[in-house]
Amino acid sequence: MLEALLGSPGQALTKTELMQAAWGDTAIEESNLSVQIAALRKQLGPISEGGDWITTVPRVGYRFVGLPATEPMESIAEPKALSAEHRPWIAVLPFTNLSGEREQEYLADGITEDIITALTRFRWLFVIARNSSFAYKDRSLDAKQIAQELGVEYLIEGSVRKSGQRMRISAQLVEARSRKHIWAERYDLELTDVFAVQDEIAERVAGAIEPELLKTEGAQAAARHTGNMTAWDIVRRGTWHFHQVTRENHHKARELFRQAAKLDRELPEGHLWLGRVNAGLVAYGWTDNRVADLREGTEAALKAVQLDERNPYAHYSLAIISAYADQLEQSISAARKAIEISPSFALGHLILGMALLFNGSAPEAISPLEYGLRLSRHDPQGFAWFNMLALARLFSGRPEAALEAAACALQVRPNWPTSLEVLVCCCGALEKWDEARRWAQQIAGFTSPSDDILAPLKAHNPAWTEQLASSLRRAQA
Repeated sequence: MLEALLGSPGQALTKTELMQAAWGDTAIEESNLSVQIAALRKQLGPISEGGDWITTVPRVGYRFVGLPATEPMESIAEPKALSAEHRPWIAVLPFTNLSGEREQEYLADGITEDIITALTRFRWLFVIARNSSFAYKDRSLDAKQIAQELGVEYLIEGSVRKSGQRMRISAQLVEARSRKHIWAERYDLELTDVFAVQDEIAERVAGAIEPELLKTEGAQAAARHTGNMTAWDIVRRGTWHFHQVTRENHHKARELFRQAAKLDRELPEGHLWLGRVNAGLVAYGWTDNRVADLREGTEAALKAVQLDERNPYAHYSLAIISAYADQLEQSISAARKAIEISPSFALGHLILGMALLFNGSAPEAISPLEYGLRLSRHDPQGFAWFNMLALARLFSGRPEAALEAAACALQVRPNWPTSLEVLVCCCGALEKWDEARRWAQQIAGFTSPSDDILAPLKAHNPAWTEQLASSLRRAQA
């Protein structure tokens, strides 16, 4: 139990986690935990300024307050035992009912509970249980104070307002220490089926919040870098570079993921991110050796799945690298598995739509792409997904809707060559050739070669390839 506490200094560990660390799957009364905590406190003695080394976190568990020494603590256990890698702790506070109708309280509570359930499916997060969060219902406390009491780093706050058959949900993610709002969203919905609405909100919120946490946590890991990092910290630092979506940052991210995978070969995240970044290097045309990068990415993704088959990110990694390694059936299968594990996993839906599109099933690709983008509208690589949606709509005979998606792609990443190429084709399908020529002129201004993000689509769908090329030739004539 002491090893578990030392492995997460300053972090609250739940009673369940501590009992699992001490007794495994053996059935043990919770009172045994209290006895052992008391014994540890007695052995450790008081802190110099008074108080205990192990503090009680009400309604959660216990926290080791840390060591006063300035030198790093030497490990007292094997690396595997202390690899309780830091994951963000998050609590969903009860959503406020703004309807003015007490009987609508159940709706706000139900949405809160469903968001908690949805977030627990994500392996990136530790989520405070429902009963602990609901202890703060109808209490007016500062976010920092609540976070300290619960032992969390992030809070989700929100409100529900129902008027007739319409409902508005507002949600925001707060970094507790700085009180900074790092994400906020508002949803206006028809109240046709209250339970369907609850599910939809929970999936939207969960799907949108996780990318924000990935970026924030990665940036924090990079800022804390001291040269003495764990494999998990290296992964998080790498994710920050990955999300910048430039050639230089993708290569930096790959080196970090390689380090993490080498440092801890049993950590799935090091391998799955190595698979993802190699797929990105190939897709964006930033590879120096396409064959070697695809091989490394595939091996890493398969290793991640082997290490943790219940991790949706591992299956996503396999799906995205398979899409560019000419293994489309494997890509589709891996994407479906990721969604099966985590239904609100935005990337699972997005890669499924892309793989189906590459495989020639444009109408079938539309729904997962639309749903994935609805779940995660702030994905830093959203320009790629919007382009996929535009092409899926275009090749399904919906050029107006395709042009709308293509315009969204350009808003996310202005002047991306593939976005311009897709815009030209959409405009051509609508006979808007003056507009198509303007976009084509911008493509002509690029000196560097275009990316390879559509390479699998062009390799497997010659008719679509010719349509794209024909539109571009006419617009450039």
